[in-house]
Amino acid sequence: MSAPVFSTLGCRLNAYETEAMKALAGEAGLSGAVVVNTCAVTAEAVRKARQEIRRLRRENPGARLIVTGCAAQTEPATFAAMDEVDAVIGNTEKMSPDTWRGLAADFIGDTERVQVDDILSVRETAGHLIDGFGTRSRAYVQVQNGCDHRCTFCIIPYGRGNSRSVPAGVVVDQIARLRDRGYNEVVLTGVDLTSWGADLPGTPRLGDLVLRILRLVPDLPRLRISSIDSIEADPALMQAIADEPRLMPHLHLSLQHGDDLILKRMKRRHLRDDAIAFCEEARRLRPDMTFGADIIAGFPTETDAAFENALRLVEECGLTWLHVFPYSAREGTPAARMPQVDGRAIKARAARLREAGRAAVARHLEAAAARPHRVLTEAPHMGRTEQFTEVRLDAPHPEGTIVEVVPRGHDGQALLA
Repeated sequence: MSAPVFSTLGCRLNAYETEAMKALAGEAGLSGAVVVNTCAVTAEAVRKARQEIRRLRRENPGARLIVTGCAAQTEPATFAAMDEVDAVIGNTEKMSPDTWRGLAADFIGDTERVQVDDILSVRETAGHLIDGFGTRSRAYVQVQNGCDHRCTFCIIPYGRGNSRSVPAGVVVDQIARLRDRGYNEVVLTGVDLTSWGADLPGTPRLGDLVLRILRLVPDLPRLRISSIDSIEADPALMQAIADEPRLMPHLHLSLQHGDDLILKRMKRRHLRDDAIAFCEEARRLRPDMTFGADIIAGFPTETDAAFENALRLVEECGLTWLHVFPYSAREGTPAARMPQVDGRAIKARAARLREAGRAAVARHLEAAAARPHRVLTEAPHMGRTEQFTEVRLDAPHPEGTIVEVVPRGHDGQALLA
């Protein structure tokens, strides 16, 4: 029988967990199966999951089809009712060796078809040891899972559970192992990364973890942190931004909006001035810092004036890499019960935000083309700078190496060197 086929939808953490599941399924001897790791962040994400399941069933008519991930966790009945699906596995169960041994031993017989427990009762997150994924250039390490906050638009806490942290020693050991395997960059990932440590003895903070990694893995050239909540940035993290050149000068911020009333209705914990102040301080500490951000267009009750506040935030925070999300109501969230914005207005506002994002990238590329960069190669002719700017390389380089380049210009999307 053939090895399982895996399909991953959604975030980088899902991709990380897929790699862990591949190892678990292989150790269990599971074969002849298709596994879909779903996303639940929007109603559209759930629709795409159902579409992917139907496609994979058509392409693999004899395979046993397993659905897991956040959408399986939040809507197990939806997927159990699909004729194409043989088993539904929750987010906790998918990380358990016993689950995969049970699936391999008796796929339907004595194994429950739906295995989804109450994830809000889970108190620990294991540090799953994987050898990296995607490319040989960078590895991802899960240090945290779940979220204790309840933003009114978000279903993810009900798919991921409450915040749980991987102990620092486990994280350091895994990063040292990855460095020994030749990785030049490691990315810390989680659902709510800046909440790391709150459930650990002594309640350390994310900055403490970053400083400990850099101290105990001194030969790691580059450490990157993924999306953070800027209001939770701790003094040690700001110290690392200022003093640690191996911490990459690129932060993706979970901002979501730039209007105070909308932020309040989202149940966010910051105001627009907080976001602006954080960006100003981080850039003061590290002048070459670049920012990405998540921004939602058309949140319920968003007026034209409120949207303009969100649009101005791009310039006032000096944002470069925008992830623009047109709001779509997610059943089961408080925001879905609020007065909705007309769909045509949402689409138009999202388009204006994306245009502002394109203009910000163009400005960034113009400035970045004027100075040299250290580039981590992801392919023979492509790599990324410390600010995560894409660089297209004329001469080939081995994947996963760090090369110094002087750009000769840009093409509006990437630097050319």
